[in-house]
Amino acid sequence: MQRDVYLEDKPLEEALEEYMAHLAAVGALQPGPRQMLPVEEAADRVTAEPVYAKSSSPHYHAAAMDGVAVRAADTFGASDAAPKQLALGEFAALVDTGEPLPSGCDAVIMIEDVHFIDDRTFEITAGAVPWQHVRVIGEDVVATEMIVPANHRLRPVDLGGILAGGVTEIPVHPRPRVALLPTGNELVQPGTGLKPGDIIEYNTRMLGAMVTGWGGEPVRRDIIADDFDVLKKALRGAVDEYDVVLINAGSSAGREDFTAHLMGELGRVLTHGVAIKPGKPVVLGEISGKPVVGVPGYPVSTVLAADLFVKPILYSKLGSVPPAPQTTEAVVSRKIVSPMGTEELVRVKLGQVGEKIVATPISRGAGVIMSMVRADGMLRVPRLSEGYNVGRAVQVELMRPLEEVRETTVVIGSHDITLDVIANHLRKKYPFATLSSAHVGSLGGLNALKRGEAHCAGTHLLDEETGDYNVSYIERLLPDRPVVLVNLVYREQGFIVAPGNPEGIRGAEDLAEKGVPFINRQRGAGTRVLFDFKLKQQGIASAQIQGYEREEYTHMAVAAAVAAGSAAAGMGIRAAALALGLDFVPVVEERYDLCIPEEYFSSPYIERLLEIMAEAAFREEVRSLGGYDLRDCGRLMYDGRAN
Repeated sequence: MQRDVYLEDKPLEEALEEYMAHLAAVGALQPGPRQMLPVEEAADRVTAEPVYAKSSSPHYHAAAMDGVAVRAADTFGASDAAPKQLALGEFAALVDTGEPLPSGCDAVIMIEDVHFIDDRTFEITAGAVPWQHVRVIGEDVVATEMIVPANHRLRPVDLGGILAGGVTEIPVHPRPRVALLPTGNELVQPGTGLKPGDIIEYNTRMLGAMVTGWGGEPVRRDIIADDFDVLKKALRGAVDEYDVVLINAGSSAGREDFTAHLMGELGRVLTHGVAIKPGKPVVLGEISGKPVVGVPGYPVSTVLAADLFVKPILYSKLGSVPPAPQTTEAVVSRKIVSPMGTEELVRVKLGQVGEKIVATPISRGAGVIMSMVRADGMLRVPRLSEGYNVGRAVQVELMRPLEEVRETTVVIGSHDITLDVIANHLRKKYPFATLSSAHVGSLGGLNALKRGEAHCAGTHLLDEETGDYNVSYIERLLPDRPVVLVNLVYREQGFIVAPGNPEGIRGAEDLAEKGVPFINRQRGAGTRVLFDFKLKQQGIASAQIQGYEREEYTHMAVAAAVAAGSAAAGMGIRAAALALGLDFVPVVEERYDLCIPEEYFSSPYIERLLEIMAEAAFREEVRSLGGYDLRDCGRLMYDGRAN
């Protein structure tokens, strides 16, 4: 079979508009036959027809207050100066809220305004106006009145209004049934024992949850092998049975990527390749008058392609439109370079620092699902733009509430596992508050403070001349910014190596002499500064270290590289080695501090952190990680504020 290639590289707006227009033309966006549902089961469903009241509510004149029902005309003239006496009888009766008004009565006097002289005689000091404190027939709902229109998504209050109108069953659009077809020889079900090359099939679980949230009914099929005839049979069967079909993976241009070819053979391909990143290989097609979408296999591409192209289909089949995303203005904390001609969707962390919301880009890889887990928002870089400079004001689509973003403590700087522990304890104690940690290295963190983009920075920068940590860098980089240093932990830094240390790594000299592959930290990271210092001490040139230029941004990423065998060693903290069952060669104990600008030291953002750091449960959890000492945790190590 001839190898598939992208048919084109369409702009997003053009691809979506053309696809939706084609689906509308062939009737693929029409809702299915209406369903009748009991009202109490119809929450969040969409009405197929308008709903009209069968009866009025209330269907009788009802007392709106506890009191005495009277004829208003009988009360005229009553005043403080001339009280009027009335007797209970045919046109005056005691009533409770909600009771029918006796025949002939047209007003209620509140019981608080009635003075009983005896068991039957009462006195009033103010006249009643007709229909005061009375709920007249149809005050809420009038029989034959339209309660909700067609194509209305039903809220809990709508159900109450419909039932009040005497309606117990309503017509709704059926939930579109969506077939989810996972494809790939490498896929295994969650919980399966893994061997090299296996990939856990979780994309269709994500897609299923998304489809449910959009009002559809997902049906996940068994994993389908990369076999053209098997895929063809599965696709044809799914089209016959379901309203929408999503094929996950196989949409690119590899040797076993059959999706576009299959869709073209069985129906029509409208687009194969959209100018977006991630998500470019998406395939938009139609078979037998039904939407079929080839969703890329990388998980971030899966989510974004479904959100852009599947969501509007399901909403249309429910006679509705997707809600507009919530947005906020933010400033970019790091330069974003994006390829011209492609609209890039950049995941960002958000937090309010001073008067501005700061957006910090996180991993842009299409295969990094944790970038979606950690993201607070999505920043779109237009296809005719090459990106954004630091400090640029941009619009960000929110992925969590703005109120939560405003209560986020923004920590930018060196990575440490204890920040994740703080974030967990913070969320448990203050459910409205979060911690956002962006790993840009110690120097990057101090520069972020200089630009006013963080509440604090994690830093562990060694001064080669004094052997002290952080202070000399602060005085040089932040000369006009009063800050304090609060210790978080002391931690062991050293070489993370495979179990048993098969290469016999004892120091940097072994890396150079044995030529084993090394995994480094990024420029500006305190760990990189420490490693460079050790090389300098021993007179070793960086060129002698195989892999010196290969960089990772966290200690856990370094440990993962060693665990996977792509590196024999990497410099990092003991806790990261222990977490992945690796060995550790200690080099030095270092001090890891939080650098906090004066204006935030007494703010809730920092006060909450310091409170967590003082708690025994937090300290015990950190100690259990291994390689940490908390002897100065929470202690002020440097005070640069004016006296």
